[in-house]
Amino acid sequence: MSGNHLFDGLLGGRQKDSRILLRVPDGDDWSYAELVDLSGRLASLLQAQGVEAGDRVAVQVAKSVQAIALYLATVRAGAVFLPLNTAYTRAEVEYFLEDAEPALFVCASDRESEFDGIESRVLTLDGDGSLMAAAENMAPGFTNVARASDDLAAILYTSGTTGLSKGAMLSHDNLLSNALTLVDYWRFTADDVLLHALPIFHTHGLFVATNIILICGGSMIFLPRFDLDAMIEQLPRATSLMGVPTFYTRLLADERFDRELVAHMRLFVSGSAPMLAETHVQFEQVTGHRILERYGMTETNMNTSNPYEGERRVGSVGFPLAGVEINITDPESGATLAAGETGMIEVRGPNVFLGYWRKPEKTALELRTNGFFITGDMGMIDADGYLHILGREKDLVISGGYNIYPKQIETEIDALDGVLESAVFGIPDPDLGEAAAAAVVLEDGATLDQEQLSAALKPLLARFKLPRKLVLLDELPRNAMGKVQKNILRDRYG
Repeated sequence: MSGNHLFDGLLGGRQKDSRILLRVPDGDDWSYAELVDLSGRLASLLQAQGVEAGDRVAVQVAKSVQAIALYLATVRAGAVFLPLNTAYTRAEVEYFLEDAEPALFVCASDRESEFDGIESRVLTLDGDGSLMAAAENMAPGFTNVARASDDLAAILYTSGTTGLSKGAMLSHDNLLSNALTLVDYWRFTADDVLLHALPIFHTHGLFVATNIILICGGSMIFLPRFDLDAMIEQLPRATSLMGVPTFYTRLLADERFDRELVAHMRLFVSGSAPMLAETHVQFEQVTGHRILERYGMTETNMNTSNPYEGERRVGSVGFPLAGVEINITDPESGATLAAGETGMIEVRGPNVFLGYWRKPEKTALELRTNGFFITGDMGMIDADGYLHILGREKDLVISGGYNIYPKQIETEIDALDGVLESAVFGIPDPDLGEAAAAAVVLEDGATLDQEQLSAALKPLLARFKLPRKLVLLDELPRNAMGKVQKNILRDRYG
């Protein structure tokens, strides 16, 4: 074995390239050469701190160039990168540290005191006595620790909306092969400038957006978070944007966002949560661009995408990526279903994770011996081969023996005049076992009530699908990546 599979694929050919990589508004621009140099110094420092190949390095820090350098340093040192949501409390972090047993836990200096007495070794990324301060004294240049394609590169914990979070183990090739495929599929080149406003503790912002730019040799405008004013200011300098649906709805709500502002852009990508058909339509009307929606998971990176050229079908997540297979199966028998039939989405390909960290029984339940991963998502493939996501298996409502797919009801509710968005979930029912309920957010100024909503749905849905309970909310509960948390709705209204 020679070379470090992931790092060589990301940056092996550009270690001395002085091209601008990161443009940080109100900060310094960074070149590829500077990032590689800093990551090498940090990798040397990790080794000096006793980090060995295969050790975990847990990281909970704000989005920054230095955080990207630490990710690359961890890979170069042969260790396993474990990013944690910056919103997690000490109690939540303790679970991940106990489960993963990292050699180091790196946090922000302004939170260091929160972790006093924690069992893991705690270092800070910034501030006095930090990794960054110590890295200045490390010699430049670093000999990467050899890692093969199937060696562990990262652990990402699932969001844990039901039960405890599980650590998805991602190999060097899981990450590299997927990013290489996306560079090709989405036509990224060294001329691209990506407006990057996503968090980097998540697949979307780190292993999709960042890895793609590193591979193609392009540039990023690196925003610490989504900020509407900053986004509008920086869009004229960008060629592409990756976001969650909330990015696009907030841009559309601002009168400064118009066709002229984005006339030079070539690609808008959306993921991490479903996008409303209304948003797709409005975006095209305002900008002349069609948003490209895709489908991925913590355990698999990206699985499918609407085409770069050809019809980007609203309500679908497109076709399997090169090398990825999608199978729709009966949830009970596992038998493959025909086109147009709804079932469990299963995925096989080089993007599919190695399994769950220290959970062999859970891994065996969700990773078939033939390599297919049982995603937990329900969907169907239409006659033209486009994949449609119909919801999570746990969100399926079984009422009086009938299967109710929330997405179908949500589509009908969202199409009603005055409705902004909705979420359908199951609640206990003494006669039927379960019944559908719906949480609805109205557009500003709309005056619909529950009775009017119910009356509007009666001609559109079979009686057993009609929501037995309708609640009006100012907003739907969402996690950090914009996904609606139906478990909260079930707990609150069930």
